[in-house]
Amino acid sequence: MRSDIHPEYREVLFHDTNADAYFVIGSTMNSSQTKEYQGKTYPYVTLDISSASHPFYTGEQRQTSNEGRVASFNKRFGRFKRG
Repeated sequence: MRSDIHPEYREVLFHDTNADAYFVIGSTMNSSQTKEYQGKTYPYVTLDISSASHPFYTGEQRQTSNEGRVASFNKRFGRFKRG
């Protein structure tokens, strides 16, 4: 096996900014930022979504518009009747 072809595997601190949750996971991801967490310094990576904030894992549903596209169109442009 060739040496020096594999990236370094180490513990990395991931921060889900949406849920303000931290995870220390083994990864090969590179990061120029570092952050101290529980007395240790780790490479630091921010995430927009993870299992701590994803609706599938949390069971929370986000509310969206209940009306369909046609009803929305008619509501917006219904006053312009052809005639």
